[in-house]
Amino acid sequence: MNDMMTTDVFFAGLARHKRIASVKDPRHIELALKHRDQLSGVFLLMGHIGVVKEYVNVFKEHNLPVFMHLEKIGGLSTDHYGLDYLAKSIKPFGVISTKTNVVKNAKKMGLLTVQRFFLVDSEGLDNIAKSLSQTEPDIIELMPARIPDMIRKVKSFTSVPIITGGLLYEHCHAEECLSHGASAISSSRPELWGKAEQKLI
Repeated sequence: MNDMMTTDVFFAGLARHKRIASVKDPRHIELALKHRDQLSGVFLLMGHIGVVKEYVNVFKEHNLPVFMHLEKIGGLSTDHYGLDYLAKSIKPFGVISTKTNVVKNAKKMGLLTVQRFFLVDSEGLDNIAKSLSQTEPDIIELMPARIPDMIRKVKSFTSVPIITGGLLYEHCHAEECLSHGASAISSSRPELWGKAEQKLI
């Protein structure tokens, strides 16, 4: 069914559930499916070219939008031919990348794009503004999540939805990010996938 999922439907789910499962371990696939009614989608951070289509199809069959992190998938080139194969054969809902040129090319191929940024200093904040002017991703992922003040700073110069993840261990950490303006949190900890919806802002 997921081939029929629209961007509007995805963003409506993002606003409703505010949580993305970052799947790094095949054993967590079943757990993500168990919480599918409380998740906005899945960030796939594992696998290789031989198995990734199967992973994507499993989530699609359960109506979970899948975003493939292109730097985490073994054997997949991110050149034009690799992205073309990805878009036409594997067909994830979207992709995640830290690379400006990859985000730009993936957008041209009709994929929803998440550009991941690591904030380690003020220069990193400046780089986000510069990069956004070139790539215009659909979503930003800010890492790590434990500096929520930076979410407001990024929101001051862009209206692109922000997902934040990394170093999230407690439900209160997720709440803090959302209260600072994040659209959703991403986490590889299954304990944060199934919290009661009303507890999230």
